[in-house]
Amino acid sequence: MSDGPLIVQSDKSLLLEVDHELAAECRKAIAPFAELERSPEHIHTYRLTPLGLWNARAAGHDAEQVVDTLLTYSRYPVPHALLVDVAETMSRFGRLRLEKHPTHGLVLTSTDRPVLEEVLRAKKVAGMLGARLDPDTVVVHASERGNLKQALLKIGWPAEDYAGYVDGEAHAIALAQDGWTLRSYQAEAAESFWHGGSGVVVLPCGAGKTIVGAAAMAEAQATTLILVTNTVSARQWKDELIRRTSLTAEEIGEYSGTVKEIRPVTIATYQVVTTKRKGVYPHLELFDARDWGLIVYDEVHLLPAPIFRMTADLQARRRLGLTATLVREDGREGDVFSLIGPKRYDAPWKDIEAQGWIAPADCIEVRVSLPHVSRMVYATAEPEERYRLAACTPEKLGVVRELVAKHAGQPTLVIGQYLEQLDELATALDAPVITGQTPVKERQRLFEGFRSGEIGLLVVSKVANFSIDLPSAEVAIQVSGSFGSRQEEAQRLGRLLRPGEPGPDGERKVAHFYTIVSRDTVDAEFAQNRQRFLAEQGYAYRIIDAEDLGSTPSADQV
Repeated sequence: MSDGPLIVQSDKSLLLEVDHELAAECRKAIAPFAELERSPEHIHTYRLTPLGLWNARAAGHDAEQVVDTLLTYSRYPVPHALLVDVAETMSRFGRLRLEKHPTHGLVLTSTDRPVLEEVLRAKKVAGMLGARLDPDTVVVHASERGNLKQALLKIGWPAEDYAGYVDGEAHAIALAQDGWTLRSYQAEAAESFWHGGSGVVVLPCGAGKTIVGAAAMAEAQATTLILVTNTVSARQWKDELIRRTSLTAEEIGEYSGTVKEIRPVTIATYQVVTTKRKGVYPHLELFDARDWGLIVYDEVHLLPAPIFRMTADLQARRRLGLTATLVREDGREGDVFSLIGPKRYDAPWKDIEAQGWIAPADCIEVRVSLPHVSRMVYATAEPEERYRLAACTPEKLGVVRELVAKHAGQPTLVIGQYLEQLDELATALDAPVITGQTPVKERQRLFEGFRSGEIGLLVVSKVANFSIDLPSAEVAIQVSGSFGSRQEEAQRLGRLLRPGEPGPDGERKVAHFYTIVSRDTVDAEFAQNRQRFLAEQGYAYRIIDAEDLGSTPSADQV
């Protein structure tokens, strides 16, 4: 028995003592295979799940490494049954393999014949398989490659895909060599993806996921389809590719609500691709418009269901998913694993911060109390109305004003979900507001004004959550959000983490991330779930009362 920071329990939960001197080292060691569940002050709870263990296996970690990590850091003897279960769960990955057969095309093979027999009798795979070629090999209908991987994952026998990829239409793409180089983790991420063939790269916002995409394109040397969240993001991708690669503006097409260009590199928005007319998705034909050699899914944690369905038919194309967090609020992480590919690279936010590539963050929850009258209205409201009432309480306006004044001169974003609340804030603060109703040209103008310093305060809705590059932002004040969404917390914090240039004294900026929460309401409950993301990445957050706000020093003052 050692004095380790970890308690491993037979229910597959891992309890990590946060204040232990080896806690950070242990968190890093278990991150590839364990999922964070709860993160109060002193003990964080992780969980071993089949998907987490299979992701680790696909990334090159074997059961021996996982077992050794648990034994090394555990304070008490690790339950033997759990160690056996870890080994057996991880051994399930790869006993079935998808391969190319010289005469029969796509086949499913097995190193364990009883497993193949079990799968052949599963209703979920009925109709996807053809003739049996020998005791260990069965033909797979080529169009079912993705659907079969989904089905096999759901019945507990994830297949390793060795069937390879088509090269696609060749197109010369090189990284520009004018005074910059790939950061070490960007190069590692691109290499890990390319070696694995398809999969997901997880990097913090501000760490240069677009650059990883560009590096993958330079490896592929082929026509590329890039799927992004919105038109502003599409244009930022285009600008970055022109700046960082040999591609010219004429080689890059935009496929959005206003423009329909198909070029060797085409950037399309999820919204237009999933537009439905008369029961069909006409723009899904974009996937067949060219012989794509690479498909890049930006913000893959937001992938809409129609794109999943189309991706099931694209398993012969290399696929790269980019995201700051693999958390999906709809629980479809398994579909990302089976259809885009397993996690190929994941860099902890704190590691990237330690290297100076993203800014340190001071995370604070400011709690306000509802007035008695508002509490009565809240208490008697329908359950579906309660979050809006708590999130939009006028008590938050005074706190926002105080925080904006406290950080006067620092580029600040006020972020929320409810349009009426945002309009009220914009009027009170005399600041421009950006919502989904703001025309794209106006959004671009305001974002550019913020980047240049002409605009120091912006009120924004969730349209600013994703793929918007605002390197100058130093302060974010969150007044409402998408209920308990951890993925949104990741994106909003990420708006602040571009490190910026050092000041005159050599000091780099500290990002300030405030969340204003109504106590004793569902607003506070949702905030707890959102903050799990912060704890997962190693960020501490402080809780202060709104009345004490003026006397509370910020992280760069203590």
